[in-house]
Amino acid sequence: MPNASGSTTSTWMETADLPTFGPLDGDARVDICVVGAGIAGLTVAYELSRRGKSVLVLDDNPIGGGESGRTTGHLSDMLDEGFHLLEFLQGAEGARLAFESHRAAINRIEEICRDEEIDCDFDRVDGYLFAAEGQSPDDLEKELEACHRVGKSDVSPVDRAPMPGVDTGKALKHPGQGQFHVLKYLAGLAAAIGRRGCRICTGTRVSKIEGGSPCRVETDGGPTVEAGSVVVATNSPISDWLAIHTKQYPYRTYVVSLEVPAGAIPTAQFSDTADPYHYARIHPVRNREGKADHDLLIVGGEDHRVGEADDFDARFGRLEAWARERFPEAGEVEHRWSGQVLEPADGLAFIGEDPSGKENVFISTGDSGHGLTHGTIAGMLIPDLILGVDNPWAKLYDPSRKSLRSLRTFAGENLNVAAQYADWLTGGEVASANEIAPGSGAVVREGLKKVAVYRDESGTLHRRSAVCTHLQGIVRWNDLEKSWDCPCHGARYDPKGRVINGPAPMGLAEAE
Repeated sequence: MPNASGSTTSTWMETADLPTFGPLDGDARVDICVVGAGIAGLTVAYELSRRGKSVLVLDDNPIGGGESGRTTGHLSDMLDEGFHLLEFLQGAEGARLAFESHRAAINRIEEICRDEEIDCDFDRVDGYLFAAEGQSPDDLEKELEACHRVGKSDVSPVDRAPMPGVDTGKALKHPGQGQFHVLKYLAGLAAAIGRRGCRICTGTRVSKIEGGSPCRVETDGGPTVEAGSVVVATNSPISDWLAIHTKQYPYRTYVVSLEVPAGAIPTAQFSDTADPYHYARIHPVRNREGKADHDLLIVGGEDHRVGEADDFDARFGRLEAWARERFPEAGEVEHRWSGQVLEPADGLAFIGEDPSGKENVFISTGDSGHGLTHGTIAGMLIPDLILGVDNPWAKLYDPSRKSLRSLRTFAGENLNVAAQYADWLTGGEVASANEIAPGSGAVVREGLKKVAVYRDESGTLHRRSAVCTHLQGIVRWNDLEKSWDCPCHGARYDPKGRVINGPAPMGLAEAE
């Protein structure tokens, strides 16, 4: 799957045979317009199509061409924050509903695979949580007790996680986790949506969303859509300028996959308690006859705030070293890539009515490291909200919620955002464009202005304003993914300034 930014990294899912769709070629009127063709958008569209609603899905990229296609295929109710912390942040009832909703999401994916006959390598596996090197295992006991309090009664202590290279010591075994090939799954969802008479249009950039009755969606190409409701499932919402973006924070995360002999490592999920944590799973790779050819060991972690690190090779190196120590069977690195996650202040996604007050507009964002289950929860919750059906998860995921218990995280992260605006006063990343190598970019100060300069492989310079079109942060060059990234709220642009990821509403302006 090509990366919109032109990155040279590759993911383990690139061989998926994805259906293609054309752009929106005329004005349309539908019950629901979904903006975004990742797992949240397509699941919402699928569930609404099953209820007899006319749905139109719009995306500038191919299906799964955003962050859904850069995930690792983990399906887990072992939530990143841990249930002992979620009990503090969300209360006992909130923590219980969080567990139930994520487990329900895994079950729903399994049901959809069965009902729609989607061959996407879905499998049930055990998950193991263990203490990171140098950390006390005492916290595992607290987590075990919290798991049992929220109803996760099948969690049990074991002497060690089944990792052949190290003795992890005590671990918690979480049965009933899942894994799949997300792009194959999205292809199946898209086919099911089409069979019910609904449309998907890619190559269509949405430029404006107006709430109301009906709502109105404008596209760069000219066609407009009128809809009873609009669902914005663009990873970071493009319908809201500020309300949601002060409550979630953009992080880059890194992944490597290594070839291992088929069956050499147990098919399971593994997570440690480091900060940032490491996680791993095994994905069987089958040949054309359906037999196991080899396995991939997929390992992720090494997260950092967007725009605040450029030591990509070192981070990949640490992931590889972590994997080889624990799994001596690991062979060559086959793929390495990065993705972007939005970390909510209080540990859970924001799914529901747009907090900016736009009538009949709904959002799904703040997925943290559980975008595949959070996106599926959105597909189960948002249709109920649109149709006026009571849903026990509505208050928990309400985008307008406020949490005093997450105030420290809220304050710290937003002070970080404020500090990024100091980039207006600093010099450039290089003294002049002459220092920029082919295939690379840098921010250059020219008088009072900052310019994002990219030199393509032929040596031609491409100059854009370095000012993010969301809230005027100064972008930074990401040499791994070949993109301009805004450290304030996570907007990303390709080397020539075209939007890759919201919340930016438009591309970088031309430099004067």
